[in-house]
Amino acid sequence: MTATGIAPVGSAAEPAALPHRNGRRRLFRPVAARSAALVLVLLLWVLVTAASLVDPLYLPSPRAVWDAFVRANSRHPIAPGVDRIVIGEQNYYLWEHLLASLQRIGAGVGLAVVVGPLTGFVMGMLAPVRLLTEPILNFLRALPPLGYIGLLIVWFGIGDVSKIWLLFLAAFPPIAIATLNGVTGVRQDYLHAARSLGAGRVQVITRVVLPATLPEVISGIRLATAFAWTTVVAAELNNGIPGIGGLAYISGTQLDTPLTIACIIVIGCAALVLDSLLKLVGDVAVPWKGRV
Repeated sequence: MTATGIAPVGSAAEPAALPHRNGRRRLFRPVAARSAALVLVLLLWVLVTAASLVDPLYLPSPRAVWDAFVRANSRHPIAPGVDRIVIGEQNYYLWEHLLASLQRIGAGVGLAVVVGPLTGFVMGMLAPVRLLTEPILNFLRALPPLGYIGLLIVWFGIGDVSKIWLLFLAAFPPIAIATLNGVTGVRQDYLHAARSLGAGRVQVITRVVLPATLPEVISGIRLATAFAWTTVVAAELNNGIPGIGGLAYISGTQLDTPLTIACIIVIGCAALVLDSLLKLVGDVAVPWKGRV
């Protein structure tokens, strides 16, 4: 402020820039912390393997895991000094194994995304239906996916159909229960307000119940996708090639620990990417979440 009472040029812009700087700092700090944690784990891994504190059969070095990853994504001789060339691992590149698993998950979870919300919505809106079907839904949720696999193989064989059904049964209960909780959790004052304004039953459902339930449905889909992704190894225990879970299982039985760890890392990274994409879709689809 000058003697004339007029602020110097540029002084008003400095306070306005502070929120932007604070926002960048808040964004940078968690990224830096996570990166530092990752570097620390990698450094500890290098030190432990370099000091031979653990047998390489149980914990190979990061370099060995990287070599296994590169080998699984390239053409190479079947053995040193042999002219025969093979593709990746089990005659498929690693990305082809990953793509096959993603296709199975897409089919199983996609079917659950269609059936689950519809089932949960009907259960939430109709108390008699909920009374009859909720115990069945809770029974399905309590069963581990491996409990289904033998029966599904008997019914559908060892092909992709049994795998897709297994992934559907893993994803369906979380989505249906999330939808049911969303419908039954709609605030009564919202319903009373809509009816007092003259809204009919259809309008109450489409304008109040569905928007209030959609965030729960999105959360249920995220949870179901993560659960189905953890089930992919069980789904691909039998005839799971191509498939990243099947490759992890076979490499483990062959004591190829570097390849097993490479598959585990790929599975984990793919799960993080899937969850981030679903979170982004949820933020776009339900921008009102947390604001009402």
